[in-house]
Amino acid sequence: MIGHPSLNNITEFRPNFVTHLECGLTGQRFERGIVHGLSDAGKPLLVKYDLENLGRSLTREMLKERPADLWRYREFLPVVDSANVVSLSETMTPIVPAPKLGQNVWVKDEGRLPTGSFKARGLCMAVSMAKELGIKRIAMPTNGNAGAALAAYASNAGIEAFVFCPEDTPEVNVREIALQGARVWRVNGLIHDCGRIVREGVGPMGWFDLSTLKEPYRIEGKKTMGLELAEQLGWRMPDVIFYPTGGGTGLIGMWKAFAELAELGWIGSRMPKMIAVQASGCAPIVRAFEQGVEFADEWKDAHTIASGIRVPVAVGDFLILRAVRESGGCAMTVDDEAIQLAQIEAARREGILLCPEGAATLAAYWKAIANGSIGADEEAILFNCASGLKYPMPPAEDRIDMNAPVDWIGLRG
Repeated sequence: MIGHPSLNNITEFRPNFVTHLECGLTGQRFERGIVHGLSDAGKPLLVKYDLENLGRSLTREMLKERPADLWRYREFLPVVDSANVVSLSETMTPIVPAPKLGQNVWVKDEGRLPTGSFKARGLCMAVSMAKELGIKRIAMPTNGNAGAALAAYASNAGIEAFVFCPEDTPEVNVREIALQGARVWRVNGLIHDCGRIVREGVGPMGWFDLSTLKEPYRIEGKKTMGLELAEQLGWRMPDVIFYPTGGGTGLIGMWKAFAELAELGWIGSRMPKMIAVQASGCAPIVRAFEQGVEFADEWKDAHTIASGIRVPVAVGDFLILRAVRESGGCAMTVDDEAIQLAQIEAARREGILLCPEGAATLAAYWKAIANGSIGADEEAILFNCASGLKYPMPPAEDRIDMNAPVDWIGLRG
């Protein structure tokens, strides 16, 4: 029998280095190994590790002998027993050079992951921990890709899943969720309205609320983006990272990964500037950053073609803003028109099919170059968070009649 390549011949992840969980705002400590949601202050919990002992058990050189997947970093992850790992073979994603888009631009293409998006990282970890903690029914709101990932991993784990999405969620996402075994409903509202339904259903339905950052482990899955990026770059940091930011789990997770690697001495003290990219039609983090405040007020009348970053209110707002400020980065907006242009230019110049959220990072990069926020020679990593194949594309209507003469001049355009 062929098992998961990272887990063959390993009956348990031993030792496990999780010491406790900690409120990201107050520092209040919580016991590991039991079910947790938000802290007593209503804020996200962060998983803490015994990094001193982790560093004695694992070296960078040891990683070279492991399969190129997410679970190569198992010492940095919360799962104790490998029997609880729920995996669809989460491969390392490539860093694609894109010199025609900028002097020193690279695209981290997360669309190569299972279910076609970076949501696979967070949901494989959250579902694995749900399995380890004995949770049998889960629910979440989604703008599309997170629900698709949840459906796939929950079905694999034998856990019942309920998903609620805004009514304008891409049709492919809704059908994907349903086909992969979750119950899915469209809601005549935005993602925070869907989140309210999930929250109100905890009592009558008995499900666990797996909303973004309302459980501690999606961050740990998304953290692997930072671990992976550092390893792929030879344990150095790029100058700047552009990240499409809705709930912000990935940005928070990467910043956590960099801090852990720095404490281990695996990377130096120089950190990348983290740039949180939002659409001008939904930019609560940008507004809070510009106002110099710690928390972001809800954004009213949110709208953008990049539905994955259409998040009017984020429970981890202060953690996003903390990472951006500590890194010397910023939060910036781009218009939908700029997002569409970036999608077209990436496809035509480099053959890279960006999702709208990924295209937002390219639009932001060009904007940052134009206004002098970064230099053209700075090494920039843009995160394409999903396959562009999952989104509507411009129509292509030209046809040729096989029974008529071909207009060769017209073919040239």
